[in-house]
Amino acid sequence: MKVAKVDNKKSVQRRGNLFVISAPSGAGKTTLCQKLLKQMPDMKLSVSYTTREPRKGEIHDIDYTFVTREKFKKMIDRGEFAEWATVHGNLYGTSIKRIKELNSKGYDIILDIDIHGAIQLRKSYEGAFYIFVLPPSLEALEKRLVHRRTDSAEIIKNRLDNAKAEISQYENYDYIIVNDSIDKAYKELESIVLSAGLRTESADHNWIKKIIN
Repeated sequence: MKVAKVDNKKSVQRRGNLFVISAPSGAGKTTLCQKLLKQMPDMKLSVSYTTREPRKGEIHDIDYTFVTREKFKKMIDRGEFAEWATVHGNLYGTSIKRIKELNSKGYDIILDIDIHGAIQLRKSYEGAFYIFVLPPSLEALEKRLVHRRTDSAEIIKNRLDNAKAEISQYENYDYIIVNDSIDKAYKELESIVLSAGLRTESADHNWIKKIIN
């Protein structure tokens, strides 16, 4: 269980929460998640499995766990994923074991997954917070994708087409953050996480009862 400090220097224990964050490619979701992980030591990233090739600078088991398509399919057959999906021709999945391990240690968990995975997860997992990150416009999104210089013009066009379909699913989420400023978007994301930790459902009820008795 995690321990949060209060003004009278008593300790209040609370259970961790699961935050599911999705966005069109290039909307800034990964940057926001990385910033959140740096600022909140009790927040952990559930590293997804994927069959795609690593991009420059990505580290195995840190950014993603990179596996072959054959191994991924065997994991599907064994029921090892809480959710999985095909995105831009590659397979991505969230390990049930990893979620349980982090939960058992009392950490908040952040899942950086696509809309299809989020919809799957909502059907099978209760109590998570679903957050969708939007770009200020499709034009701004295109500029970000071009500036990234990791994809061809054809792939960028495909990502923009997919973005329209992804944005149309925004109503499946609890919160919307428009990333027109990374600092502003981060503050909004941080406020969601902090407020979730202060809910009555997250409190240690036994500790509170000791105050009355």
